[in-house]
Amino acid sequence: MTVIDRREAVRRLLTEREGLVVVAGLGASAYDVAACGDTPLDFPLWGAMGGAAMVGLGLAIAQPSRAVLVVTGDGEMLMGLGSLATIAVERPANLRIVVLDNERFGETGNQATHTAFGTDLAGVAMACGIADVRTITAIDDVDRLRMDVHGAVGLLFAVIKVAADPEPRALPPRDGPYLAHRVRAELLGAAGALDD
Repeated sequence: MTVIDRREAVRRLLTEREGLVVVAGLGASAYDVAACGDTPLDFPLWGAMGGAAMVGLGLAIAQPSRAVLVVTGDGEMLMGLGSLATIAVERPANLRIVVLDNERFGETGNQATHTAFGTDLAGVAMACGIADVRTITAIDDVDRLRMDVHGAVGLLFAVIKVAADPEPRALPPRDGPYLAHRVRAELLGAAGALDD
């Protein structure tokens, strides 16, 4: 099986991302998104491992006219498997979840995740009831996925098999309240960001 360069995959997914809300799981996923350029619609998570998909679900429900993309890793997704059942029940048509699967817990020492031993995240998503599920092993398929991430295809879940080679860290802002207010201001305008 071939594996894809993770940074290149994310770069292609985020090409011409105007209006796309991007939730980045903690660690390498957040670094990959930040390497593409920081925007006010990026919401990188610095904690709450396993929460990226649920944060994406909340944003998708609150902003039904906007596409919401969750970019996360296999380790983070494994910590939040239950979220896939809730997402499948809610079925927000504007939510797309992309898991960068390098079969490693990169932030804690590169230990093998369960996907290295056969756990199939796409199979779990499908069993939960998500209809549009994909496993991507070729960079050309990332280009096709990009069209659907930005289009109106409905709820989708994709696993991109990426290389385990570490990439240089591109750090997004680390201030949680700042990130939350920035996203709110972009989605609701300055007045909405002040209504806490």
